[in-house]
Amino acid sequence: MEVPITQFRREIFSLANQALDGGEVWFTHKGRRLKIVPEGKPANRLSRITPMEVINYAEGGLENTGLLEEMTRAWEADWDRDFGPAPNLETAPNQTSVKR
Repeated sequence: MEVPITQFRREIFSLANQALDGGEVWFTHKGRRLKIVPEGKPANRLSRITPMEVINYAEGGLENTGLLEEMTRAWEADWDRDFGPAPNLETAPNQTSVKR
């Protein structure tokens, strides 16, 4: 809500309550716009988002749910698609002689 300075002076307490409730309060004075923001309130909307518990650590997190294995399979499939099959790390690499 944007109001001129005269209306802001008349309704200062109701506009202050509106700002405290999360509403935007703007007023114009000498051609410049000013915004009323409560002290200590987050500056952006993203900081007010409540984090969501995505992984249930009470049941063992990724280790016991099978998600780790599923994610590993997906990573390996992406790797194979982009770079070819991953080298087998269990066997020693073949040593080739250099031809002259």
